[in-house]
Amino acid sequence: MSVETRSFQAEVQQVLHLVIHSLYSHKEIFLRELISNASDALDKLRFAALQRPELNAQGSELRIELELDREARTLTIRDNGIGMSYDEVVDNLGTIARSGTKRFLESLSGDARKDSQLIGQFGVGFYSAFIVADQVEVRSRRADLEAAAGVIWRSEGKGEYAIEQSEREARGTEIVLRLKAEEDEFLSPGRIESLIHKYSDHIGFAIKLWTPAEGENAEPGSGEWRSVNQASALWTRNKNELKDEDYQSFFQHLTHGSGEALGWSHNRVEGNQSYTLLLYVPKEAPYDLMWGGRDERHGLKLYVRRVYIMDAAEQLLPAYLRFVRGVVDSDDLPLNVSREILQDNKLVSQIRSACIKRTLDFLDKLAQEDKDKYQGFWNAYGHVLKEGLTEDYAHRDKLAKLVRFASTRQEGAAQTVSLDDYIAGMRPNQTEIYYITAESHLAARHSPHLEACRAKGVEVLLLSDRIDEWAIGYLNEYQGKPLVAVSKGELKLDAVEDLVVRPDSQRATLDADFLKRVGEVLGERVREVQAGTRLRESAACLVVERYDMALHTQRLLKQAGQGGGGGGKPALELNPEHALVQRMSNEADPARFEALALLAYEQALLAEGGQLEDPSGFIHRLNSLLFSKAA
Repeated sequence: MSVETRSFQAEVQQVLHLVIHSLYSHKEIFLRELISNASDALDKLRFAALQRPELNAQGSELRIELELDREARTLTIRDNGIGMSYDEVVDNLGTIARSGTKRFLESLSGDARKDSQLIGQFGVGFYSAFIVADQVEVRSRRADLEAAAGVIWRSEGKGEYAIEQSEREARGTEIVLRLKAEEDEFLSPGRIESLIHKYSDHIGFAIKLWTPAEGENAEPGSGEWRSVNQASALWTRNKNELKDEDYQSFFQHLTHGSGEALGWSHNRVEGNQSYTLLLYVPKEAPYDLMWGGRDERHGLKLYVRRVYIMDAAEQLLPAYLRFVRGVVDSDDLPLNVSREILQDNKLVSQIRSACIKRTLDFLDKLAQEDKDKYQGFWNAYGHVLKEGLTEDYAHRDKLAKLVRFASTRQEGAAQTVSLDDYIAGMRPNQTEIYYITAESHLAARHSPHLEACRAKGVEVLLLSDRIDEWAIGYLNEYQGKPLVAVSKGELKLDAVEDLVVRPDSQRATLDADFLKRVGEVLGERVREVQAGTRLRESAACLVVERYDMALHTQRLLKQAGQGGGGGGKPALELNPEHALVQRMSNEADPARFEALALLAYEQALLAEGGQLEDPSGFIHRLNSLLFSKAA
């Protein structure tokens, strides 16, 4: 077949431009990415050979080779893995047929250090070769094709590439980089070896570096292949011989990034079933945590006897732990295990339970030993971990110890308390844990529902994540203390003394006839009108029944097309001591009484984050009342 010249897909051209011109300060990542791709090709060959032994009939050592040529200014990286066909080369190198590309482009921040962490995560690591090379040539043959099906791909990264079929005896892929004039450092064997130790030491295949013979008697072209990495999977090694740097280096290999792990759990389980777990919690949230992360989870890699089988996060961890990265290596699963088998396998169920337990134990230990570090974890992952309260009944008690909430004792949303902290600070005679859910932290903190609690020095948890209403509903109680929403039902705080005790003679009341008159004005807007004790500064608030959804949650459901929002009408609770309510109770003019009653209701609705049915009417009533008062 003759040489064919094609144009890159438009998105590839964008990626190439950004990689070449934006990541130059972190150019060494190209070697990490190309070696990682070679390792993936070897994994695929080894797995495919389980069912088709002829693919590696000669039993050749699976390896990665690196060779330098100073005169030609080339760096060659080759593997004897699965290789690529002509069509696969076009698909993999000329186009990017995955949604991750768009996400990659959207995620770029302009910060070279951060952006360099993204390139491998989105499957576009190959293009980092053009950071250091002005021409890249790829020679490949798929393992199950004849020698005549070899292919050569060549490009200078400027919008086009050339491709042709070419005879190739060896299976696998060879990438030849013609280095730019200013990239002499990557022609140094010592520099290449140091980068392999830094980024790729724990790849489970031998990485060989060609070392030319030296000395007067050395023949031209003579030398030897020398292994420069451990060539053993890190998780198979004894924990006592591993340092923190080793674990961090392997984490970066797993995640195709340069970020750090917050911590890890490394365990070998032996007995009737034997397996190894190496689980990491990333310091920074993975890019796909919220972008469909529940459905597109690739955080855990499953190995069977050191043979990579698949990404199997959904079988080995629940969705609320989808931020965990790591490796599971089983001695007892069959090598040809499929996703269908995993779903019903008892051993997989045991491994899943172990993964959950180890992760939650790690987080519990972190929370006890380093509160600041755990606060950083919570700020990154708390909204995801809370999903577990709704999904995982078996571990709900453990999760309840781990959840954190902003509260009225903390200055901002970033500072939180545990439920144990809350109980330790409860007032004398306080028997319940109080919380409020709202659309935002400020809306929760400034809610009129908190006024009685504030007067009594009672702490209230401030919940403003969208999942909070559902999550807290599944918890119900903690350490025998019921969790009670201050915005729902009757608030029972009589047993707790006010910080400043008021004489009974100063406490006003409202008679039934007055409450009935207000109810007649409001009509279907509310369930009833009542006097209450939860207000001290505000005139009114809206209160739903104990087991109804909060009003802001009802609005969210309604906006999502879920009928009327799934809750009943609220009651209007009036503060008998407030000047507006007292003026209303003394108002004889029916028109002004109606205006005052509507104004009290509309203030309460706005305080809940609701929308007024008639904003113009509200403004007119408010101005009229202000004017009449001034007169």
